[in-house]
Amino acid sequence: MTDTPEPDTAAAAKTPAKPAPKHPKPKSVRRRSREVALQGLYEWLVSHAEASLIDAHMHEQEDFVKCDAAHFDALLHGCIREAAEIDALLSKHVDRKTTLLSPIEHGVLMIGVYELRHCISIPYKVAINEAVDLAKSFGGTDGHKYGNGVLDKAAAELRPVEVEAARAARR
Repeated sequence: MTDTPEPDTAAAAKTPAKPAPKHPKPKSVRRRSREVALQGLYEWLVSHAEASLIDAHMHEQEDFVKCDAAHFDALLHGCIREAAEIDALLSKHVDRKTTLLSPIEHGVLMIGVYELRHCISIPYKVAINEAVDLAKSFGGTDGHKYGNGVLDKAAAELRPVEVEAARAARR
């Protein structure tokens, strides 16, 4: 018989178990398409390269196969094609010229407005939340708060019936 002490089960019971590590939820193909489109818009806003060159560059990215290619194409090409109209709408809701926004904030807002205008099957709150998540992942410290406010105002202009119905439901 050895003199090894018995483990103190009372002390072990008092020690809280470490929580299991959280594994991030896998990103949807739509979210990945927004991320890649944001990267393309960033490149376009900074370099003013041709959309076709940026498109080709984005298709070469390792993660491109994990995204919704049709949604990516709609976002990238739609935002570039409609940049003047999107900026005109944004100018009503931002506190400075869109050219003075960081390229990430600008790209996030462009994607948010594009989805609000053209992707009616995406609820306006989802379009805003997805843009906010992009800003959290890629933007500055509080850029997501700014983007949320701007897109909330843009949604009221672009989807007044949907926004008003949501507000009425909360009352």
